[in-house]
Amino acid sequence: MNQALQFRQRGVSLIGLLFVAVVLAFAGVVGAQAFPTYIEFRAIQKAIDKAKTSGSIEEARSVFDKATMIDEIKSITGKDLDITKNGEKIKISFAYDKEIHITGPAFLLLKYAGTTN
Repeated sequence: MNQALQFRQRGVSLIGLLFVAVVLAFAGVVGAQAFPTYIEFRAIQKAIDKAKTSGSIEEARSVFDKATMIDEIKSITGKDLDITKNGEKIKISFAYDKEIHITGPAFLLLKYAGTTN
């Protein structure tokens, strides 16, 4: 009996290995589609930081629109920004959604929002 327990095999079964591979592949595909939206979000943050140094609201929108052309930002435009001015200080905020198609009727919804300090 001691000898039978000694030769017992251990490890992951083929079905378990395939399941883990499918889950990792799915996560990789979704991550590869979501990563560019995060890069675009960071570019928008950088653009509003440039625009907040402007003197007026119209100038801030113009600076942001120029930055969108340079960085190829497609999600929002200068008209979509919420710009307020308190004295000499400009505060810019934005919010938008990105949908990533997964399969059939399934989508992944990413909500992005940001503001200047």
